[in-house]
Amino acid sequence: MIFYSTTAPGLEDVAAEELKELGCRIKEERKGKGRVFFEAEIEDIPKLNCFSRCSERIVLLLGRFKVEKLEDVYKAVKSIDFSFIKPEQSFAIRANRVGEHGFTSIDIAREAGQAVIDRYKEDFGVRLRVNLDEPDVIIRCDLVDDDFVVGVDTTGDEALHKRNYRIYQHPAPLNPTIASSLVRLSGWSHNYSLLDPMCGSGTILIEAGMIAKNIPVCKFRENYAYKKLFKLPEPEWEEKDVELKLYGMEKFKKHVEGARKIAEYVGIPVTYIQGDARKLDEYFDSIDFIVTNPPYGLRIARKGIIEDLYSKFLESASKVLEKKLVMITAEKNIARHYAEKFFEIKEERNVMYGGLNCSVFVLE
Repeated sequence: MIFYSTTAPGLEDVAAEELKELGCRIKEERKGKGRVFFEAEIEDIPKLNCFSRCSERIVLLLGRFKVEKLEDVYKAVKSIDFSFIKPEQSFAIRANRVGEHGFTSIDIAREAGQAVIDRYKEDFGVRLRVNLDEPDVIIRCDLVDDDFVVGVDTTGDEALHKRNYRIYQHPAPLNPTIASSLVRLSGWSHNYSLLDPMCGSGTILIEAGMIAKNIPVCKFRENYAYKKLFKLPEPEWEEKDVELKLYGMEKFKKHVEGARKIAEYVGIPVTYIQGDARKLDEYFDSIDFIVTNPPYGLRIARKGIIEDLYSKFLESASKVLEKKLVMITAEKNIARHYAEKFFEIKEERNVMYGGLNCSVFVLE
């Protein structure tokens, strides 16, 4: 069976590598488009939803088409066999559109929905019910430029980044799928120390700990769309007993306290410090890996403050870092200027995150 996963544009290769480790056969990475197509079995669906840390959702592909006009959407969807939907089940279309088109995602949803209803009525004489709020079956219709993919969402309206462990709400939390991707890009493993010097509520450290301890993302979540479609055994897993050297630093006391609550809730041992990321050498003699999501200008009024933070942070990091530093930021020019001053830039990649064109830097 062919599936596709969605991820942050720019991180497709990271998601693909993880899917390979889960036993999938990669067919295509749509670089910069946030899609990875792969082969897997129906029986793999629970495992993929439980252990895909770098993907947003797992979709079973029903069809892939070239679409130029809105009429093409109706024709494409109507050509699909929807016999897997039971007559008593409801459905909803979730449409997404990226690129230049003469129609909207709402138009796509309307045409696709009518096509499903018409095809099912022709085949079985039954008009399927539409339920936009709590559908039994979610059909994804994603149009990227002229590439139109239709599939059954096995994850649900809540994407996989909804880990449900955030018992403390930080005002600007990092998406956990991005956090996991950054950890993977760093090459960190549990044998080494890891620091996030601007940790917020600790998402990067929690994700790193869950990877190391083999804690699935489904530990704190039960509602997945596939459970209404398939009767499949849940994946077995065993938490690993590993020693972790995870350190988080945060300027504000309330965030430190919130991060501690989350770490305790998940069961990840993290040492949190209230401190200044511009003075890392005052807190640490050495750190193997640093992975962080520093503040951007959108969250801080004056550019001068950003420049001071980035320059002093990177300078102090250069004094304690043993291996690699990975950071994501929308402040590309400032970050690049000081990264080149204190490190060797091993990689810079564009990543779309939260509507912002960000850069991920890998430094040594």
